[in-house]
Amino acid sequence: METVIGLTAIAVAILIGFGALGVGIGMGLLGGRFLEGAARQPELAPMLQTKMFLVVALLDAVAMIGVGIALFFAFANPFIGQLQAATGG
Repeated sequence: METVIGLTAIAVAILIGFGALGVGIGMGLLGGRFLEGAARQPELAPMLQTKMFLVVALLDAVAMIGVGIALFFAFANPFIGQLQAATGG
């Protein structure tokens, strides 16, 4: 049982870590491209800014879903119940 709990903790850490890493890289690329687009065509900056904030919100939502799934595995681990049912304990 300790192995399942330990591996779940590692999976939770990887899930949250890679989620944060992906969002950080994505926001960096998005911000850079927004600045490029606004510098090339300043008259389109308000429209680009609106679209950028919409995409940032969606990108952040992906990370929050990952955190929610990770917290589910951390506090309501379904694998422990399956392990107990399989071993009869």
